[in-house]
Amino acid sequence: MDRKDVGVAVSIGVGLGFVVGWFIRGRFLRRIPYPGSVKNTDVNLTDNGPLLSDNGEYKLVLVMRTDLKMGKGKMAAQCCHAAVHAAEFVARNNPEMYNKWKMTGQPKVVVKTDSEQDLLDLCKKARSLGLNGSLIRDAGRTQIAPGSKTVLGVGPGPEKLVNEVTGHLKLC
Repeated sequence: MDRKDVGVAVSIGVGLGFVVGWFIRGRFLRRIPYPGSVKNTDVNLTDNGPLLSDNGEYKLVLVMRTDLKMGKGKMAAQCCHAAVHAAEFVARNNPEMYNKWKMTGQPKVVVKTDSEQDLLDLCKKARSLGLNGSLIRDAGRTQIAPGSKTVLGVGPGPEKLVNEVTGHLKLC
């Protein structure tokens, strides 16, 4: 084999690799359910009816529990978990809403509450309005007990609806 034949063989191999990778990603990986999504199966985020009408502004609000007395780093990590979970859930279940949120700069706000019950009530209200409510539970490896509910991600969704759930809370 001379250099030209080797170059052609490499080009064909790379091209086939891209095609096979694209096929596998598009056909199989899309069907694997996200482990945390089971909790949100009762929420229908695909209904774009009048309930989800908006003014064109979208945001994600993270509601942090302050009664757990977590350190700043722990709070930041828990907020990151909630932001990633919420974004992934909406991207899967309502890609149009997710894309609108992305196109408006992916706004995120962190607010606080001081009890687990408040977190649960906010989650229930978000879901009743057709919004995502991503409730994060800690693994308990560091500062707090396993299974503690630490943060709630509300949205991403239309700013008006998200404010109906979290607008009364103070910034963290």
